[in-house]
Amino acid sequence: MTIPALPAATDVVVVGAGFAGLTAARELTRLGHDVLVLEGRDRVGGRSMTATIAGVPVDLGATFVGPTQDSVVALAEELGCPTEPTYVRGKNLIHWRGRVRSYRSTIPRLSIIELLDVSRIQWRFDRACRRVPVEEPWASPIADILDHKTLDEWLRHVRASASTRDLMAIMSRVTWGAEPDEVSMLHAARYVKAAGGIGRMLDVEGGAQQDRFPGGTQQIALRMAEELGSRVVLDAAVRRIERHPDGTLTVSCDRGDVSAKAVVVAVPPAHRAGIEFLPDLPPEQGKLVNHWPQGNLSKAYVAYETPFWRANGCSGEALSDEGPVFITFDVSPSDDGPGILLGFTDARTFDALPAAQRRERAVAGFTTLFGKKAANPIDYLDHRWSAEQFAPGGPTAAVPTGSWTTYGPWLRKPVDNIFWAGTETADQWTGFLDGAVRSGQRAADEVHRALTR
Repeated sequence: MTIPALPAATDVVVVGAGFAGLTAARELTRLGHDVLVLEGRDRVGGRSMTATIAGVPVDLGATFVGPTQDSVVALAEELGCPTEPTYVRGKNLIHWRGRVRSYRSTIPRLSIIELLDVSRIQWRFDRACRRVPVEEPWASPIADILDHKTLDEWLRHVRASASTRDLMAIMSRVTWGAEPDEVSMLHAARYVKAAGGIGRMLDVEGGAQQDRFPGGTQQIALRMAEELGSRVVLDAAVRRIERHPDGTLTVSCDRGDVSAKAVVVAVPPAHRAGIEFLPDLPPEQGKLVNHWPQGNLSKAYVAYETPFWRANGCSGEALSDEGPVFITFDVSPSDDGPGILLGFTDARTFDALPAAQRRERAVAGFTTLFGKKAANPIDYLDHRWSAEQFAPGGPTAAVPTGSWTTYGPWLRKPVDNIFWAGTETADQWTGFLDGAVRSGQRAADEVHRALTR
């Protein structure tokens, strides 16, 4: 098959065909600019990828949407990608300190003392969030204090109980793919505030997990790419971006070189390190890539003939303090089946295992939570984002101490006609699909203003 040659020149090159890059390209095309999207993978979607289990589409990456995630919801509606509510009827389960018990709210039913401590720490956390401006967290009067403590150190400083710390560890793993001792407290506070608070971020009903796409989230990216047509080029990893005295740029990728008036780099900050910039980026921006690492989070799916847990009065939502499956959701298409459980797994103990052991450990985790009927699935699927050959890691950046106050101002500051997008650069729903879409819209606006002024 003959591979089409790249154009010699275009108005804008977008690096990355995830939700941020495709949104930016779509907006710029609507504004009348000639755009080329270069993607290193052999697919579009970035950290959104849809596969099938028992014949049902499931998301290996980004999965859910919820209230106030208006940008991605509007985009999905425009492209004809409907949502459906996440199943929530019945009791939730938690495997805690060696036994399984049920509860019916976001916060598991622990002892009175434990619940009081969870409420106290949530109040302290919310108070810290109020003092952190999302747009410029480094400008907070307590920025230095929070940015030089990990989330774990902050929890210990406010004398959180062991149970509260363990619950916050589950939140940290599923949110950043990292442990509480790996994430800056300033980053945690800013991130949660950008999502509208802990409740909005963690809840199903009324929260970020309220709805999902029965056809998968990647269909949104695929439809954007279909609109853009030949403007999207796959297997075209960008290796170098060179700025010239006349203001133009040369983008060099595995398919060749392209001249452009502007470039949108729509990849996670850590993956900017894979691109050579000539001349060098400003020192702080060059160092940022080494101080904005990706977390690691994996998923396991199990399928059964029917969602048997529903007949037992369970919602399919569960937590575990042991793992490797530490949080689950019911993503079954109907009561009739197949029954499908999604489990987030602890990459530290899961990713290095061979495939057979991963399946054995994951199924054992589901069985601990949902009983013996969970021991014999009809199908199984997992995905380790840390094992991706190109642009590994996810779900988002796990920003360590000192990074926001030192490098934060450079996260999305343009350099000549190089602009930055990606969910990590968003001020609303950072780390989520909605944040990615918003960042693409912002970057497109910045480029349009730069090219038309």
